[in-house]
Amino acid sequence: MINTLKKDIKKYLGYAVYSAKLELKAEVINSYLNWLWWILEPICMMCIYIFIVEGVFKSKEPNFPIFVFVGISVWNYFNKMVKCSVKLVKTKKNIISKVYVPKYILILEESLINMFKTFISFGLILLFIIIFKVPFTLYLLLFIPYFILLYILTFGICCICMHLGTYVEDLNNVVNIILKFLLYFSGIFYNIKTRISFPLNELLLKLNPIAFIIDSFRGIFLYGEIANIPILLSWYIIGIILCYIGIRLIYKYENGYIKVV
Repeated sequence: MINTLKKDIKKYLGYAVYSAKLELKAEVINSYLNWLWWILEPICMMCIYIFIVEGVFKSKEPNFPIFVFVGISVWNYFNKMVKCSVKLVKTKKNIISKVYVPKYILILEESLINMFKTFISFGLILLFIIIFKVPFTLYLLLFIPYFILLYILTFGICCICMHLGTYVEDLNNVVNIILKFLLYFSGIFYNIKTRISFPLNELLLKLNPIAFIIDSFRGIFLYGEIANIPILLSWYIIGIILCYIGIRLIYKYENGYIKVV
């Protein structure tokens, strides 16, 4: 399977990049603000969370705008990818019914679109760090392995969700409920370490990969801290296993997808 995977990625990567560019252009072609929406959307969400948590609940988290923006950036990537993956085969029915494309390439295409938007958000985080005079540290270099972990975990989950979503109509509702649950238990707008008592806070940071990744990114951007290495490696292994399972399922059953949709 590994050799087939390498050949398919090499063959269809150009298609995924081209399709992602077309979709990004299509999103803003009739918009007055064009690509500025990709900047305004996360900033507006950040302002809403700041008002609710800092204004209403009187949170005193240092550098709270950056704190929230890091959480939103990670969550938006994961949330949008998982949501779209459930119905991706049905959404792309017109394409897969006319030409063969390994179905996980559809996820790769979506990941390129959302990765582009996420990198814009992380660029804004660096700008906020300068504005709020947060010290830069060498730990910022850990951005790359942290994001790779986010990508691997998300890709694996999306492959499995895409496969199951092709056959299970109600999966979309189940996934939406799970994502809402994760939204409030991933520490996007609050600090799990200080706002939740021990040992529940430790369990959330160890067993919830999104909470762990968000906390890891905050560590390098705000606190000059490195993530727990054993937990980081554990989630890398789990992410790779999820990718293997998801891609294997797709290779095995993708010829029957078109019959279902």
